[in-house]
Amino acid sequence: MNTVLTQEITRYNALLGLMAVMLRDVQKALKGEVVMSEELEILATSLFNNQVPGAFAKVGPLSLKPLSSWISDLNDRLDFINKWIDKGKPPAYWISGFFFPQAFFTGAMQNYARKYEIAIDELSFEYKVYDEIEP
Repeated sequence: MNTVLTQEITRYNALLGLMAVMLRDVQKALKGEVVMSEELEILATSLFNNQVPGAFAKVGPLSLKPLSSWISDLNDRLDFINKWIDKGKPPAYWISGFFFPQAFFTGAMQNYARKYEIAIDELSFEYKVYDEIEP
């Protein structure tokens, strides 16, 4: 799971780094300290319209949420990752909070295969959907 965590951290750090640079640059452009490029104008327009800027969406997790909800979701994802770092493996994993959930499933199968000395090619996941009936 450390590999999965490292991959998640790398992806989120890339997104946060891009956001920091672009948001700083658009602030400078709005103050007149740098020239407002087409890229920065698109960013500013997206922010004004509560849309996730395309540059963020390209390196961020897939989402159809408006910007305000996207930021809230991103903060929740980062909290999940930070708790994992600070407190160790969580008792339950937030699957949709992963940047790349497939890596988590592969990591879980690898851990199981190593623990029980089984070839990973012999493993698969089985899913069952249950209807919950309220009393």
